[in-house]
Amino acid sequence: MAATLPVRTGNPALQADAFRTARIHAGEDAMTIEGAVNKTALALLLVVAAAAWTWSLGPAAGPLVLVGALGGFVLALATTFKPAWAAVTAPLYAVLEGLALGAISRMFELRYPGLVSQAVFCTFGTLAAMLIAYRAGWVQATERFKMGVMAATGGIALVYLVAMVLALFHVSTPVFGGGGPLGIGISVFVVVVAALNLVLDFDLIESGAERGAPKYMEWYAAFALLVTLVWLYLELLRLLSRLQERR
Repeated sequence: MAATLPVRTGNPALQADAFRTARIHAGEDAMTIEGAVNKTALALLLVVAAAAWTWSLGPAAGPLVLVGALGGFVLALATTFKPAWAAVTAPLYAVLEGLALGAISRMFELRYPGLVSQAVFCTFGTLAAMLIAYRAGWVQATERFKMGVMAATGGIALVYLVAMVLALFHVSTPVFGGGGPLGIGISVFVVVVAALNLVLDFDLIESGAERGAPKYMEWYAAFALLVTLVWLYLELLRLLSRLQERR
């Protein structure tokens, strides 16, 4: 799981309370959906640039996984508790996540040639598909839908936490290894939940813009969407690698 394991709405940041409690001051511009989209695109460019640099380092990039993961985790916590810092912390988070993703992706690519391009395509394809479904009204973020997705996400977080603790005692679980039916089934379920979390992200960003949240919330929204996308990408890497192990 990514260092910023989601616990609500696909990530620890994009919560309705953050947008409800944010207040705009006199003379300050309000958040817009277009602004959030532009900042998300910029954050993704920073991720790609950092990942490409790490990738180019070859085996020497190994230590950057830990640097990027831990640094990203710290910045994620800072941004979650201090959304007003997002204009600074969100771009830094994107760079650190890029460092980690570049090294992780290279390790997967060495073992499974062509896997990374498939995972990238599937990640952005899923993002586009969920956005189209949301805008067309095919998927609606009703209260029941939100509760179901959040419950599933919380369950996944708990399972991963237990699995990580067991791993410390060298106890293997299907969450982390194996290309058997159970491991693949778990991966498919997690990917689906991550994708559904995107719908909640879209809904909350739209609600924030409608409420006239402060301008800095655009960066906060970009950060939160990035957390979900990183999670989705890593889970797709895991799923696709397990499928290749079955061949």
